[in-house]
Amino acid sequence: MKPWGVFTNTMFYYLTEQRILDAYQRGEFDNLEGFGREVDNSDYFSVPEENRIAFHILKNAGLAPGEIELRKELNRLIGEIGDTTDAGAREKLKYKYAMLESRLNLLAEKK
Repeated sequence: MKPWGVFTNTMFYYLTEQRILDAYQRGEFDNLEGFGREVDNSDYFSVPEENRIAFHILKNAGLAPGEIELRKELNRLIGEIGDTTDAGAREKLKYKYAMLESRLNLLAEKK
């Protein structure tokens, strides 16, 4: 390790922290999208633990595997099924859920 490596890292850390603190004091974080709302981690926890980091990176890069999108839609449908009072609409949603779940199972079998 080069002797100035520790100093460089410490200085970089200090400068980064200082810029964040300055921006916070100027109120630059006050109007961010989602400010004050709970973070939705349902996508994160619907993915198997061993795949979470990889899927998170792919999703942030706009390359989310089909599994993530299917799981997201399945989670949304679960909520919608629970909220629906109309029996006919509920049956259609359950059918859609079953079809998507089958698709997800087929994707899992291909691995």
